[in-house]
Amino acid sequence: MYLCTKIIELQQDMNEKFSLTLKEWADEDKPREKMLNKGKKELTNAELLAILLRSGLRGKSVVEVAKEVLSSAGNRLTSLSQMEFSQLSTIKGVGPAKATTLMAALELGWRMHGEIGDDKEVIINDSTTFFSYMSPFIADLDHEEFWAVYLSNRGKVLGRQRISMGGITGTPVDLRVLFRGAIECKAVALMVAHNHPSGSLIASREDKDLTRRMSEAGNLLEIKLREHLIIAIAPAGKADYYSFHDNGLL
Repeated sequence: MYLCTKIIELQQDMNEKFSLTLKEWADEDKPREKMLNKGKKELTNAELLAILLRSGLRGKSVVEVAKEVLSSAGNRLTSLSQMEFSQLSTIKGVGPAKATTLMAALELGWRMHGEIGDDKEVIINDSTTFFSYMSPFIADLDHEEFWAVYLSNRGKVLGRQRISMGGITGTPVDLRVLFRGAIECKAVALMVAHNHPSGSLIASREDKDLTRRMSEAGNLLEIKLREHLIIAIAPAGKADYYSFHDNGLL
């Protein structure tokens, strides 16, 4: 009987602890204070989102709301960044104002990864570097886009251009537009990339045919096509790529 009583008391203590509002938490457990005292790396994704959300609901802390936001995206930040305003704003405890804050913060995160210093100082000579350069621009889009990056002989970036944007399953590529940009940049080489919103990294027959035509046109103009990447968000939520060069198709 004594043991049962102690278990009940322990459960009550735990319930009281976890029902506290954020203001009643110990300072070291509050996301803002935790960041200031221990550094941003010590915060969980939910705690970082909680700082953006700022407040919770009656009977539910802001961290709990943040966890529900993450849960709605399968606990993947990549999936969260792809959610529409209408989806985010209807989550209980978020609303229009907080939804726009979250969307702005996530978009800044993607853009930050696209900043590899001044383009004039960027050197790209392999598929891995090209993937790191292009992924922030197109990996998480819900439609296809086709981009070209124009290079000097040693791989220095001279310019980049979005050649086209289309629907979910494809986007047209005009070779005249593609190589006009190269000529204007006085490039001797180029790399191109497009995304697959479906998440597939399989090169279609159309992808292979386009690569062949781009390579042939580049040879005539003495502007070498060095790489063609397909970039996609894999089912696990991580961006990945397929390289035509690395797979012997260039």
